[in-house]
Amino acid sequence: MIAPTIEAFEAALPAGRAVAGLDLGTKTIGVAVSDRLLSVATPLQTIRRLKFTADAAALLALCATREIGGIVLGLPLNMDGSEGPRAQSTRAFARNLERLTPLPIAFWDERLSTVAAERALLEADTSRKRRAEVIDHVAAGYILQGALDRIGHLRRNR
Repeated sequence: MIAPTIEAFEAALPAGRAVAGLDLGTKTIGVAVSDRLLSVATPLQTIRRLKFTADAAALLALCATREIGGIVLGLPLNMDGSEGPRAQSTRAFARNLERLTPLPIAFWDERLSTVAAERALLEADTSRKRRAEVIDHVAAGYILQGALDRIGHLRRNR
């Protein structure tokens, strides 16, 4: 199920399950996971992309192992808020993934997540080589944390 809003996604989440956040790139998929209370996102790993079936199998295996209850996909909007080819590609990935899993799927605006991740890694004095290795899953952490913060806000205001 692809949730039309983060509110619908939150309503579809099973209690006590973590959420995965994905930064979908052309060559890699950055993966972050939350805690079971949906308060903190932790960068986990970067999956090297092959083809959709292999990518989906790797993601769904990770979701099963970590008992993931939902997936948040970073949606790469243009700075003016419009959707370009990368956003359309992300939506197509979600539609294909939806056919393979009952997990709820949501989109979260990922504008500037990679910039924020890069800045944090630079502030941590991370080497250029190490930054290249971790940037995708750190960006996924920023994407997921944004969604978790919104979910927390929704839950506090009930």
